[in-house]
Amino acid sequence: MKVLGIVGWSGSGKTTFLVELLTQLRSEGVSVSTIKHAHHGFDMDRPGKDSFRHREAGAHEVLVTSGTRWALLHETIGPEPGLDELLTRLDPVDLVLVEGYKSHAFPKLEVHRPSLGKPPIWLAQSDVVAVASDEAVDVGGRALLPLNNPPSVVAWLRIYLDLPAPQGTT
Repeated sequence: MKVLGIVGWSGSGKTTFLVELLTQLRSEGVSVSTIKHAHHGFDMDRPGKDSFRHREAGAHEVLVTSGTRWALLHETIGPEPGLDELLTRLDPVDLVLVEGYKSHAFPKLEVHRPSLGKPPIWLAQSDVVAVASDEAVDVGGRALLPLNNPPSVVAWLRIYLDLPAPQGTT
């Protein structure tokens, strides 16, 4: 499975950028899944809802299903599962975009906005293979991509990751 991380400092626009890439990729026929890493606990259900009550009562896993989607909530005891383990739980797709897991070793694209005044992540991490920025910056030989031009970034992704050609082309 092809995997690319989207990393950057808080407030850099990682989620917005990922959503724009995802929308562009899907419109071109690429199947994509996502993984979002949270540095804090999170809840997908709300107090008072049946699934919340099941988890609170001690269920190890709660699977919620309807006619349009399903979700599996798994309570973690012990160390947080690694990215490799989580990837095995996904159905096969052309690409998995991962938001977060900044310190995990796999190819990453950094969203960098010099105006935020934050140091570049690529200086400390050799697995950052490209930088999407809203300004021209020296990225040390990595690909510099236009942050505000998702089609251009997707064109680079297709080549870098050897993704299928857009639907309707050969």
